[in-house]
Amino acid sequence: MTDTRGPQPQYEGYATGPLPGEREPAPGPSGPYHPPQAYQAPGGGTQGGQRPGQQVGGTLGGAQGVGGAQATRKPRTGARTTPRTRKARLRVAKADPWSVMKVSFLLSIALGICTVVASAVLWMVMDAMGVFETVGGTISEATGSNESNGFDLQSFLSLPRVLIFTSVIAVIDVVLATALATLGAFIYNLSAGFVGGVELTLAEDE
Repeated sequence: MTDTRGPQPQYEGYATGPLPGEREPAPGPSGPYHPPQAYQAPGGGTQGGQRPGQQVGGTLGGAQGVGGAQATRKPRTGARTTPRTRKARLRVAKADPWSVMKVSFLLSIALGICTVVASAVLWMVMDAMGVFETVGGTISEATGSNESNGFDLQSFLSLPRVLIFTSVIAVIDVVLATALATLGAFIYNLSAGFVGGVELTLAEDE
């Protein structure tokens, strides 16, 4: 039989080149082999849609796949950080005497009102318990004679007299407390000019 297909082309790759098992490895940076991944690694582990370990332009090798694997590592979430409390050191360099006088005046008035109310409540409690009657009878017998009945404690320690006496004490307390607080502000300003004043350390709540 005769061959009618005509002359066949010769493949130079198989005719002149080495066999696949005898080929030399391609030049390039050597690295560990990384199999292809089905999904793209997050964080930009590959470039240009190339698989990890695939060469791009003959210069990028298996090292790029290693970098992509390292980029997917997540930071540790179990470690707890201790919040730091901020502190500030301040110094009271001067006290305004006018403001000190106003504050001390209001506080002394409140203290005087509390004193008057407490005295009235205490007198009512003692009168309900019969303290004035018992003590007054004993004093009357001790100081009395055939001509007089002695000292009457109940009439002397009546509620109006107790309230008037307590009110006078409260007014004196208001005047003295206001004056002493204002004088103390002047003295503090003089001493702060020499020693610098009182230092305070302020800190935030945790």
